[in-house]
Amino acid sequence: MIRNHPSCGGWIEVVCGPMFSGKSEELIRRLRRAEIAGQRVLIAKAQIDDRYDISHVVSHSGHRIRAVGVEDPASIERFSEGCDVVGIDEIQFFDPSVVETCVALADRGLRVIAAGLDTDFRAEPFGPMPELLARAEIVDKLQAVCHRCGGAATRTQRLVNGLPAPFSGDTIQVGALDAYEARCRGCFEPGEDVLRARDPHRVTAHS
Repeated sequence: MIRNHPSCGGWIEVVCGPMFSGKSEELIRRLRRAEIAGQRVLIAKAQIDDRYDISHVVSHSGHRIRAVGVEDPASIERFSEGCDVVGIDEIQFFDPSVVETCVALADRGLRVIAAGLDTDFRAEPFGPMPELLARAEIVDKLQAVCHRCGGAATRTQRLVNGLPAPFSGDTIQVGALDAYEARCRGCFEPGEDVLRARDPHRVTAHS
């Protein structure tokens, strides 16, 4: 694929996909290259994401880069003064105002690289991602390996005691391999509450 970055001004890049697709690793790779090129880089992450290290962005494979934990998108703008590139990991954890923050940074001439889940555990658009994807200049949608069949996974399955989580649960729940799996469309399973809504007479082993 031939890709031309804007020749002047700033822009927004989005790296998205399900869990375990390498989003954070790709974000780290791009930011490392920017640092090697002598550019001033800020890496921000939501403080809620404390799975590995609040002061670093850490990929599932163990690659890491130092980051600033922030509570709200406005803080990203404050910390970005004097920077050329801003990276934002797990951007779906931020409120919708993060989109305007990204746009404002790009309008100031910065390169903005955002990584995050494009869909939640229900396979529905996640938080600010739909608008961010629409307003970005560059979008890369990564695939994981389906934990069930080994195919191309585009969805994130949340599990509770080994079973698909009820779709009525909270959208944001920070977790790792013990609570989530990457699934393809065919292997993705709706929660029991969805199945009961489709079939009120459904009987399960737990009924």
